[in-house]
Amino acid sequence: MKPIRKAVFPVAGLGTRILPATKSMPKEMLTVVDKPLIQYAVDEARAAGIETFIFVTGRGKDSIEDHFDISYEMTDTLEKRGKKKELEIVGQTVPPAGEAVFVRQQRPLGLGHAVWCARRIVGDEPFAVLLPDELIEGATAELTAAYGKSGGNLVSVLSIPREATGSYGVIDPGPEKDGMIAVKGLVEKPKPEEAPSTYMLAGRYILQPEIFAKLEDQKPGAGNEIQLTDAMARLIGEQDFNAVPIGGRRYDCGSKAGFLAANLVLGLGRPDIAPALKQLLAESGITIG
Repeated sequence: MKPIRKAVFPVAGLGTRILPATKSMPKEMLTVVDKPLIQYAVDEARAAGIETFIFVTGRGKDSIEDHFDISYEMTDTLEKRGKKKELEIVGQTVPPAGEAVFVRQQRPLGLGHAVWCARRIVGDEPFAVLLPDELIEGATAELTAAYGKSGGNLVSVLSIPREATGSYGVIDPGPEKDGMIAVKGLVEKPKPEEAPSTYMLAGRYILQPEIFAKLEDQKPGAGNEIQLTDAMARLIGEQDFNAVPIGGRRYDCGSKAGFLAANLVLGLGRPDIAPALKQLLAESGITIG
């Protein structure tokens, strides 16, 4: 069983759900407290043992690449001013040389196409996929731990209200064992009355390299896009496929409400910020215990 060493971050999307903030700024660079969303995803992947970070970008996403590069002007200024703490914070955003790889998705043909664009960099080994607008605590580590038991393909799932299933990919569940749910099928954005379950795909995946062959000839699906869900469904029956319910909190930061909730909850969880934040909220008539 090959280890999970590489992760793909599809970051070419337009972020239309959170306009106008994303008109000129990549949604992945929107900050939750003091870190951009993409940094949370990379930190999560690194904590799970990922060594190579593959970013599938598009036009107007240059700031993502700049974020993971050295800023000579800022570094020089901080050094001259003796700002050691700030220097450490900035240094933590820069991966070692060769660990970050950037590939361009020229046309917005869907998530499946974005993942397919990374095929030559991933090569013939299993890999993780993280959707950065889903801020989830520890989900990739949960998947890699489960992968050590089962191998095959795995997805993170979260139980949602049935009326919300039309907005997500959901699984058709089989037996549950060792904290994992066998996946019998996958359906992209089913009508609530037709959804096989209320377990939504939560934006974290471990996939075998055979997915690229499925994506190669995958027909457009929901939204007339090449859906990763459709290609994964074609692997079921050929390879092991399991779902892992996420144990941490999840915030849909591609939505305005989810983005605001993430800022508030994570801010209140920071000892250096929480007292001032609670005071400001109290002044606005909002009391936090």
